[in-house]
Amino acid sequence: MRVVSLVPSLTEAVAVTAPGLLVGATDWCTHPAGLAATRIGGTKNPDVAAVLALGPDLVVANEEENREPDLAALRAAGTEVLVTRIRTLDQAFEELDRLLVTACGLTRPGWLDEAEAAWAALPPPRAPRRAIVPVWRRPWMVLGRDTFAGDLLARLGVENVYADHAERYPRIPLDVLAAVGADLVVLPDEPYRFTTDDGPEAFPALPAALVDGRYLTWYGPSLVRAPAALRAALR
Repeated sequence: MRVVSLVPSLTEAVAVTAPGLLVGATDWCTHPAGLAATRIGGTKNPDVAAVLALGPDLVVANEEENREPDLAALRAAGTEVLVTRIRTLDQAFEELDRLLVTACGLTRPGWLDEAEAAWAALPPPRAPRRAIVPVWRRPWMVLGRDTFAGDLLARLGVENVYADHAERYPRIPLDVLAAVGADLVVLPDEPYRFTTDDGPEAFPALPAALVDGRYLTWYGPSLVRAPAALRAALR
């Protein structure tokens, strides 16, 4: 079987489970290291002709990360496209099983069972801390409603202040963020690369938790280590 992945975390899931199955991946697919797959552009601007030239049996996509016109063009050319929808941890486990076992015909990988066990073993969260979770600046954008990262944080005892916002990634002015009454600010290093020198200074009144964006936003083998890594960062 020949698979092209348009989603970095799903690229890692396929490549770790069945090395050699993946023939194409995006320029943003950084894991696993040394991935030997043809690069076909970005998640938002894949080279459709390059994808088709690889002769894939399956193209893997995500409803949030990829654009429907690109997926429609692939389907119109006769290519099967599997579009995942992942906005909670439970959905991630379900979609990973659907991709790897049902669509690719693989044996369910041990890492997926380990990931489920790691998250199930979390102790009940204490009284939640209210957090702002920026994902971009200039302009400032934060996690809003119905996001995978927000669900993970909730399981770790961190309540997203904007979880009930009408938008999934609302733009909120910095002065409004500062006055919202949060207990901390959570700063991932992707999609915007927040660092100790770029981000915390905008919220001088709040403790800042710098977290690995891969553990917060990727759904794949990283989910095995994510609970411990995120708990340590949030601590």
